[in-house]
Amino acid sequence: MSALNDRSLDYVSKYFKALAEPMRLKILNALRDGEKNVGQLTEISGCTQANISKHLSLLSQHDLVKRESRGNCVFYSIADPSVYELCELVCGQIAKRMIAEDDIKKMFIETDALQSRKKA
Repeated sequence: MSALNDRSLDYVSKYFKALAEPMRLKILNALRDGEKNVGQLTEISGCTQANISKHLSLLSQHDLVKRESRGNCVFYSIADPSVYELCELVCGQIAKRMIAEDDIKKMFIETDALQSRKKA
């Protein structure tokens, strides 16, 4: 990343912004099993068709999804499967942090309980 110029860093930033919306992550996760149309994605997500279309448009702009028209229907699929590797990496890091936070919380709870027993 150190060799990237400002324009490249801006592009990287916009890519991450495309992934920084929970509904878009939900859409990408739904497409993991294979292509789907807007109606199917609407049903899976519980979101409105207009909202799903807006998210798909943005994902398409960043080459994360591709679209294919068939008759009256448009089907969406993953254009860049490496996005799942990126998400797995991030999710793994978040899981480690959550485990560490739980361990810290447990230490405080155990310390609290020990001090309470000493007072009794």
